[in-house]
Amino acid sequence: MNSKYGFAFTLCLLLLLTGVGVASAQEEVVSGVTDSGWIAIAAGIAMAGSALAAGIAISATGVAAAGATAEKPESFGRVLIFVALAEAIAIYGLLIAFMLWTKI
Repeated sequence: MNSKYGFAFTLCLLLLLTGVGVASAQEEVVSGVTDSGWIAIAAGIAMAGSALAAGIAISATGVAAAGATAEKPESFGRVLIFVALAEAIAIYGLLIAFMLWTKI
């Protein structure tokens, strides 16, 4: 995936989560952002940041993994662990976003 499309997707996701949180908070306060709005913004930032970081880490380790496996096929198991660790970043960000979202 091209990095500009990944950034655009992440930004759209952030704006969507922020809009949902602020829309649900409009019942409570007429002007200004409430606590629910700030929690929604924090959840969006957590999800967007972890998705962006995981994308960068997976692309870097994926290229290195492909090169290492092409040279030494027996190193596939070790390399797979590094790719899985990079993917765990996105899962942790999603977990934090869900934990924040349940606070609203």
